[in-house]
Amino acid sequence: MSVLHELRKGRVSTPVLLLTVRANIEDKVLGLDAGADDYLTKPFAFQELVARIRALPQKENRGGTTIASVCRSHARPPRRVVLRGVKKIDLTAKEYALLYYFMRNSGLVLTRTMISDHVWDYNFDSMINIVDVYLNYLRRKIDSDREHKLIHTVRGVGYVLKEE
Repeated sequence: MSVLHELRKGRVSTPVLLLTVRANIEDKVLGLDAGADDYLTKPFAFQELVARIRALPQKENRGGTTIASVCRSHARPPRRVVLRGVKKIDLTAKEYALLYYFMRNSGLVLTRTMISDHVWDYNFDSMINIVDVYLNYLRRKIDSDREHKLIHTVRGVGYVLKEE
């Protein structure tokens, strides 16, 4: 964790997958909050490890051009620069991945399973509320001081990113 903290403090954006025996939710949240892009616990299937490595954020688009925009919100990989209007918003790697997934699917209702599969690449376990936890983090950062919210709950279905 200390190495990961130092990498992220030094603004090193290299994708990081934590491979560990620590399988409880608190450790997973700590690792992801520290800036890890993914978290895999032992024992694991080698095919899953390879798939997760393939799914890590790619280093494409190094020029930092805008990839997606919604309601004047912009996300620029690989530096994870996010603007809402003129306000710069600092996001963790997972918060950025979550927002980016929503922006790529703007206007579509996304279920927890869809979000889990695309942002965390986990087999969804309905007992884990990590999607809800990170949606709450993201909402606080991008919507808390705004009259017009971007992330909306669709009761009984999932979530959608849209302008009201």
